[in-house]
Amino acid sequence: MKLLIADDHPIFRKGLKDLLIDTYPGVEIIECSTGLEAWNKIEEHKPQVSILDINMPEMNGLEVTKKIRLNRINTKVIILTMYKEKEMIRKAMIEGASGFVLKDFAVNELMDCIQKVRDNKKYIGPALQNAYNEITFEDKKKQEMLEKLKNLSQGELKTLKLVNNNKTSKEIAELLFLSEKTIENYRSKICQKLGLPPRNNSLVLWINENKELLSALNEF
Repeated sequence: MKLLIADDHPIFRKGLKDLLIDTYPGVEIIECSTGLEAWNKIEEHKPQVSILDINMPEMNGLEVTKKIRLNRINTKVIILTMYKEKEMIRKAMIEGASGFVLKDFAVNELMDCIQKVRDNKKYIGPALQNAYNEITFEDKKKQEMLEKLKNLSQGELKTLKLVNNNKTSKEIAELLFLSEKTIENYRSKICQKLGLPPRNNSLVLWINENKELLSALNEF
């Protein structure tokens, strides 16, 4: 088996290397101290598993992971991080990482993580599980809302896009060559289909809370 370790702390890197050699006799270890070096060696050697620190000189672990995905290199990526923030995990997941281990627990968790990713499974370290669960819950809610958006008629969809652009019902009516009453009717139906309460400002409040989600409207 061929493994790559990329971390700019030589003592930490040596500790992981010794652990891997003890666990996998005959393993080939490729060491890197910068993200750029890691990318070059991944491209050259095609290791089965690449263990990448988030913070590295020249190129961070997420940037390396993205290049691996874009170039379709067949290596499983394990991200080592000091951070528990869910946005970091979300970005790494988007770029194609398979494993996530908090550096404080790397010695205890890494072997299990390597086995999981080699079996084409995800591994989330226990210390990162809460952040991962939040991501899963938010993504589920987002998908459910996207399904509701797909149920909007073309008139309702155009109206929602224009409300999102801070247009009033009167302005929307003029832009779409419809009556203001028709636009108000569209807004009411949008609220019903999205499960919003029948209040005058409920649609505007929902839009303010879902700006990121509404970027998906351009796909419809």
